[in-house]
Amino acid sequence: MVDFTAPLLFVIIVVLYLLASIKILAEYERGVIFRLGKLLPAPKGPGVIFVFAPIDRIVRVSLRTIVMDVPPQDVITRDNVSVKVNAVVYFRVMEPRRAIVEVENYHYATSQLAQTTLRSVLGQCELDDLLSQRDRLNQQLQQILDEHTGSWGIKVSAVEVKHVDLPDNMQRAMARQAEAEREKRAKIIHAAGELEASEKLAQAAKVIAVEPVTITLRYLQTLTEIASEKNSTIVFPLPVEMLNLLGRWSGGGGGKAGSQDQR
Repeated sequence: MVDFTAPLLFVIIVVLYLLASIKILAEYERGVIFRLGKLLPAPKGPGVIFVFAPIDRIVRVSLRTIVMDVPPQDVITRDNVSVKVNAVVYFRVMEPRRAIVEVENYHYATSQLAQTTLRSVLGQCELDDLLSQRDRLNQQLQQILDEHTGSWGIKVSAVEVKHVDLPDNMQRAMARQAEAEREKRAKIIHAAGELEASEKLAQAAKVIAVEPVTITLRYLQTLTEIASEKNSTIVFPLPVEMLNLLGRWSGGGGGKAGSQDQR
């Protein structure tokens, strides 16, 4: 009788080995394969692939965009103001083989490079530029990071300065500056309004000088406006011309009386 135990056992071991060699990679994953320590020409995946251990060793690499938060960095601006700045970096792996071979840990290396670049670039600008020209600084940071990480097979798509923490004394100084600027604009607007009003009043005075009856119409209109507010007190404006006329009359009468007494 033939003993089939050994062949059956061999077949079972082969089947189990093949089943263990099956790896499934998602659509966003690639497998970098090292066969006997040597890198294969192209990454594997997505889908079902075979990794024959211990000959092959696989390193899974995600191709999705990674959002990395840069921790707050102490930055001294060019005008000697100490601030804390943090940012966020968006990057993704474009070449999985280079991301694994060219750098030990591409995520950690990108994080450290982002921190040093953030301190270096923001330390060369003034505080006003840091607060008002973030788009330009973000673009400059992105270009520098992308240039350095390109050799690692990594593409930095965007860098955004997320928050700038100012000292309390600087915040108070900026608040006083903003308040003074608003008062300046208010005074300029008020002076411009006074100038325009004086020009209109000069034009109105010219019209009244041509037609004196207009002052009476304006007087009646003022009384109408006062009466519409249901006030118990009505102010009667007295034109200056009437006072001058009364003064001339009283002066003329006194002179005549004096001449008769002398007679």
